Amino acid sequence: MGMQSIGRPTSPFPAGVSDAETVSGSKGLLQNEGLIFEIGCPNKTGVDLPAPEGKKNRLGGVARKQGSGLPGLSEPEAVRHYMRLSQKNYAIDLGLFPLGSCTMKHNPRLNEKTARMPGFADIHPLQPQRTVQGALELIDELATWLKTLTGMPAVAMSPKAGAHGELCGMLAIRQALIARGEAETRKRVLVPASAHGTNPATAIQCGFIVDEIKADARGRVDMDDLKSKLETTDDVAGIMLTNPNTCGLFETDIKEIAELIHAAGGYFYCDGANFNAIQGRVRPGDLGVDAMHINLHKTFSTPHGGGGPGSGPTVLSDALAPFAPVPFVVNDDDGFRLIEETDGAASQAFGRMVAFHGQMGMFVRALTYMLSHGADGLKQVAEDAVLNANYIQARLKHVMTPAFDGYCMHEALFSDAFTAEGIETIDIAKAMLDEGYHPMTMYFPLVVHGAMLIEPTETESKQELDRFCDSLLSIAERAAAGDETLKGAPYLAPMKRLDETQAARKPVLKWTAPDPDALAAE
Repeated sequence: MGMQSIGRPTSPFPAGVSDAETVSGSKGLLQNEGLIFEIGCPNKTGVDLPAPEGKKNRLGGVARKQGSGLPGLSEPEAVRHYMRLSQKNYAIDLGLFPLGSCTMKHNPRLNEKTARMPGFADIHPLQPQRTVQGALELIDELATWLKTLTGMPAVAMSPKAGAHGELCGMLAIRQALIARGEAETRKRVLVPASAHGTNPATAIQCGFIVDEIKADARGRVDMDDLKSKLETTDDVAGIMLTNPNTCGLFETDIKEIAELIHAAGGYFYCDGANFNAIQGRVRPGDLGVDAMHINLHKTFSTPHGGGGPGSGPTVLSDALAPFAPVPFVVNDDDGFRLIEETDGAASQAFGRMVAFHGQMGMFVRALTYMLSHGADGLKQVAEDAVLNANYIQARLKHVMTPAFDGYCMHEALFSDAFTAEGIETIDIAKAMLDEGYHPMTMYFPLVVHGAMLIEPTETESKQELDRFCDSLLSIAERAAAGDETLKGAPYLAPMKRLDETQAARKPVLKWTAPDPDALAAE
C-alpha cells in the first residue's frame, strides 16, 4: 500500500526510448543533485568551534554585520555534492571525445607523474636562475624538438594558449613591418573562410584589416579568389591559414600560396592547431611558413578544456626570428639563462607577452610525451590520427553526407544534407547525449551547412570507434527517416532539452532563496 500511495510517474518518453522516472530523481548509480544552495542552510557547518574567550576583535569596523548568504554543509554533504557533479561531466577518461578541430586525446599518466616532480612542480619564477638550471634546460630541449619537428629556426615559448600564440606570430609580423617602415601601409591580412574564428580576431587585435578568401568546391582555398586579392600588393601584410584546414583537409596549394604571399611582400602565418595530423610527416618550414603556433595542450597530449591550462609556443622563420618576444632561454658559458630585456640580443623583440616564461607544467608534460614516443612514434601518431578519421568517414558515409569528396586528414566533416525535412543538426547532437557521448563539433566550419565535425584522434581503438559509429549511425538513420522523437532529445540526461538561446541571452546567474511565505501558503 505504501508503494501505491507514493505512485510511479508515467514515463514521458516516446515509444522506443527505454527509461523510467524514479521517486528520488536518481537513475541507477547516477545520483540526482540539486544546487548547493538547495542542499545547505546558513546555520549548518562541517566545523563547530566555540567562540574564543578573552580575545579582542581585531577587525574593527569591518566585522561582518550580516550573514554571507553562503550555504552551510557538513563534510559528507560537501564531498558528495562535488562527487555527484563530477558524474555529470563528460571526460576523455570516460569515453571518446569526438570534438572536431580540438584534438581531445588521452593524456598519458606518465606525463602527470613527471610534471609533479619537485624540481619542476615546486619551483618559483622569481628564484635565482642558477637554482633552476634543470627547468631551463628542459625548456631549451623542448624548444629544440619543436624547431626540429617544424623545420623552423626559432621558437617563442612564452605564449600560453593557441590564440595567444597567434597573437605572438602576428605581433612578430607587425614588428617586422615596422622595421621595414611599412607598418602604416601594409594593413591587409588575408584569411580563408574556413579559418578558426580566432584568426580574424587576432588580426584585428594587432591593428590589421581582414580580407576573407572564399573556399572552393574542394573545401580548400579558392586560388582564383586569392589571386584576385593580390592584384594590389602594396597593402598586403600577410595571410593567416590553417593547415590542415578546419574542413579536415590538407591545403594542397600551400607552397604556391606561400610563394604568392612572399612575392606580394607579405608574411605567411599558419595556424598550427591541427599539427597533430602532420607531425613527423610534414615540416611547415619547408612549405614557406613564417610563423606557426603549436598547441602543446592538443598535439602533445597535455590536459586542456574548461579554461586551461594551455600552452602555445610559436615557431618563427629566419625573417621573423629577430622579432621574437622576451623572455627566451640561451645557453652560454654561464649555463642556461633567460634574456629578459629588449636590448642586446633582443634589441628587435616586439616586447614581452607574459610576466614569466610560459607554463612549466605543460612544458614538462609535452617533452615527456615526445621522449616517450620518439621521432618515429610521433610520426605514427599523425598516421594513426588520419587513419582513424578516414575509418569513421568510411563507416558513416553510406548514411551521412561527407562535406567533400575524397579522403580526409585528421577529422571527418559531414553536412546535414541527409536529414529529413524538420530534423536539424542540433537534434542529432542532443540524441548523442542519450547514447552517452559528448556531441561532435556542430555547425562549424561555417562553409558547410549544418556541419558535423568529428576528430577521433589516434588514441581510440577500432572497437571504440565502432561503438561510436554504431551509435551515430542509428541516430543518422532516424534523422534520415524524419523521426520526430529526435526533436525532444535528450531524454536520458539529467537535464532535458534547454532553451539555449534564452540561456545565452538571459542567463540566471544568481540563486534566490524561495519566499518562506509562499512556501507556507503551498
